[in-house]
Amino acid sequence: MRLVSWTAMILENVKCGEGQVALNLFHQMQPEGVLPNTITFVGVLNACANVLALEEGRCAHKQIIGIDFVSNALVRSSLFDMYAKCGSMEEAWRVFNKMPSHGVVS
Repeated sequence: MRLVSWTAMILENVKCGEGQVALNLFHQMQPEGVLPNTITFVGVLNACANVLALEEGRCAHKQIIGIDFVSNALVRSSLFDMYAKCGSMEEAWRVFNKMPSHGVVS
């Protein structure tokens, strides 16, 4: 239940344009022993994109890789979006190239 509450607060702050508040909440939840899930990371990556926090996004990406959430389609899409919005097109391209190409119409 604690994870749901933290994630809801993060997502609501992102929705309201308070990306930095969302990131602060993310940093507060982990020392409390609450581990993020894929939805939490989607919110964190969106917050990073909204406030152009590239370094925080890179740190989140490392955590995502460490707990093996990088295969989640929503997380990958959020990673791509965050890198692109933060102006790191090379990193966005790397994430994009690792995405599966299921159902591509030629």
